[in-house]
Amino acid sequence: QVQLVESGGGLVQPGGSLRLSCAASGFTFSSYAMNWVRQAPGKGLEWVSGFNSGSSTGYADSVKGRFTISRDNAKNTLYLQMNSLKPEDTAVYYCAKAGGEGYGLGPDYWGQGTQVTVSS
Repeated sequence: QVQLVESGGGLVQPGGSLRLSCAASGFTFSSYAMNWVRQAPGKGLEWVSGFNSGSSTGYADSVKGRFTISRDNAKNTLYLQMNSLKPEDTAVYYCAKAGGEGYGLGPDYWGQGTQVTVSS
């Protein structure tokens, strides 16, 4: 069965950095787009970034220039490098598998999430 396990969250000061990882199993990782989605306290889900099954990536305007998504198909792992973190980046971050090759497709599987808190 499909499993997505996030790690790397934590407490960081404003301006700091974190790298999130998502270990995937149960499907052919290289054949599917992957996404990062977050949910801030009291708010709805927000798409953060996506990486299609090829080399195309996309970012929400709120994180463009600060976050970098990458994937290692040999390790079945998705990453999110987050730099210049702001308090408004505080959220639970979810890794989500897309239903096909493009990250614009709706997710069909989700991880359990990892908490990121940006605070001094």
